[in-house]
Amino acid sequence: MLQWRNSLARHATRQSVSVLFTSVGRRVELMRAFREAYETLGLDGKIVGVDIDPLAPALQVVDHPYIVPRLNSPEFIPTLVEICRQEKITLVFPLIDPDIPILAANRTILEETGARVVVISSNAVALTADKWLTNQFFERLGLPTPRSWLPAQCDPDEIDYPVFIKPRRGSAAKSTFRVSDPEELRFFSRYVPDPIIQEYLSGPEITNDVICDLEGEVLSVVSRQRIEVRWGEVAKGVTIYNPDIIDACVQIARALPAVGPITVQCMMKDDVPHFTEINARLGGGLPLGIAAGVDSPKWLLAKAAGIAVDIPPLGSYQRDLYLTRFDESFFLTKDDRAQMASRCL
Repeated sequence: MLQWRNSLARHATRQSVSVLFTSVGRRVELMRAFREAYETLGLDGKIVGVDIDPLAPALQVVDHPYIVPRLNSPEFIPTLVEICRQEKITLVFPLIDPDIPILAANRTILEETGARVVVISSNAVALTADKWLTNQFFERLGLPTPRSWLPAQCDPDEIDYPVFIKPRRGSAAKSTFRVSDPEELRFFSRYVPDPIIQEYLSGPEITNDVICDLEGEVLSVVSRQRIEVRWGEVAKGVTIYNPDIIDACVQIARALPAVGPITVQCMMKDDVPHFTEINARLGGGLPLGIAAGVDSPKWLLAKAAGIAVDIPPLGSYQRDLYLTRFDESFFLTKDDRAQMASRCL
């Protein structure tokens, strides 16, 4: 079960960089990509992963796994602080949206351990977490974005259909619906919690992995079209290139301002990208960008370690590269599961 543990110890370099990922869940590919980056750089360090579930698959491929309290527990942040101290963590990355505001709000206490919390400011978090505020942000930047309304601003009998309704604050495409007529809109306006109503755009939908360093410099933008989505994460996709999208993503990252990786969502309408959402974390489809030549784990680790690496110009990645995902399994005995469940502080 622990075949990957401590496999980085053989490297001798000028600096050690240890990374903590919160809510690792199913992100096995990402953990392996960071491991490969350590090995390519010849860099000392540990990959530490935390989750509430001892059966989270990615816990099987990190160096030091930990089971932590739930996000809403008063013990969540103290537990992370202690892990950062014990493991001498250099960088902390969130992997799901709910973790982002908690980490941003507790940045000071976490960074007293010597770690760097790789998330945007609390003000920027509030903007990205609220899709209405995000829509207004895009409008202020002069970027195309779907026409949007709050329920109080919208007369169901006066707007054009179809429209799209979703929670102002939500993730993983939960409680999102295409609405065809006034009766449906009245129903879903009551059913969806604190909703935003938007012009329906059929797409295609483009996710853009915007990789920034810890000072906010944009290192890369990779655009990937979503072909099939499962549980809110891309299952099939393909890299595309659109200079207008890249320019807009750079503008968005600088305006936030971004720190570390973010993803920017847009929908195409009449060949024009209309920007919809920002997620201030490593995207679930990041492995496609890595395969296309944007080795973001390597770049982020190198930047943290002070190692010089060549970073190609924006847009320098393989286009028309397809991703198609499949399930892989780990098998644990009862004792294996108990061992993982005991990895608590």
